[in-house]
Amino acid sequence: MQKQRTEYRERLTPSLWILVSAAVVGPMAALVLAPLDPTLALVVGAIVGALIIAALVALSPVIDVREGMLRAGRARIGVEWLGAPVPFSGDEARNARGPGLDRDSWLVIRGGIDGIVVVPLEDPDDPAVSWVISTRTPDRLAAAINRARAYAQSRQMSPTESS
Repeated sequence: MQKQRTEYRERLTPSLWILVSAAVVGPMAALVLAPLDPTLALVVGAIVGALIIAALVALSPVIDVREGMLRAGRARIGVEWLGAPVPFSGDEARNARGPGLDRDSWLVIRGGIDGIVVVPLEDPDDPAVSWVISTRTPDRLAAAINRARAYAQSRQMSPTESS
């Protein structure tokens, strides 16, 4: 049985200005310890700043399309339950995230990331009507979802393979 490779993977890391803002916590921690020992203050400040930046990057949600699944953060869904994804950027993305947003959508939206993809759900038992996912490359994510959907549909139509 052929294993499907990863079609798409993106970590929704914070924007540069958020990382720079978080790094300011390091010097603030150093200022607190400066009266005790300047060397210790510099070391602790550098460690605190590095830990905060590492945590922001490590805890960022990952968008992943592979092995017949769409993963967005901690959530996942089989591509057979997905409709045709619609990529948005610029003013269209702002509208889709704001006034055009369906209240029953499931969201993975991150500030500082312009593009989004709206993926309608075709599962009648799912309370969410669509997934709205932030992405820096909406066209690539939509194309990866479409490829995974086509692959899943071709597997359903082909005769059963022996294990």
